[in-house]
Amino acid sequence: QVQLVESGGGLVQPGGSLRLSCATSGFLFSANGMKWYRQVPGEERELVASISNTGLSINYAGFVKGRFTVSRDNAKNTAYLQMNSLKPEDTAMYYCNVAIRRANYWGQGTQVTVSS
Repeated sequence: QVQLVESGGGLVQPGGSLRLSCATSGFLFSANGMKWYRQVPGEERELVASISNTGLSINYAGFVKGRFTVSRDNAKNTAYLQMNSLKPEDTAMYYCNVAIRRANYWGQGTQVTVSS
């Protein structure tokens, strides 16, 4: 079955960096685009970044442009989100997502907390 496992979250000071990973299994990773979302309690989940199956097409939400970088390693079936210049408002649970034949799959999420 499709499995997505996020890791790499934690507590970081403003201006710091974190690298999130999304390890996947159960589907052909190299054939599918991947997305990163984040969610704050009480708010809707919002799209952070997306990357095509080849990595050649990448898009970012306006609030992370220039600070976050999404990438993938098709040999390792893993997607990444490098987050630099973190701000307190980036505090959220971060999820990776894949859509396969109109079904959405999510990981359990990894918590990112930006605080001094």
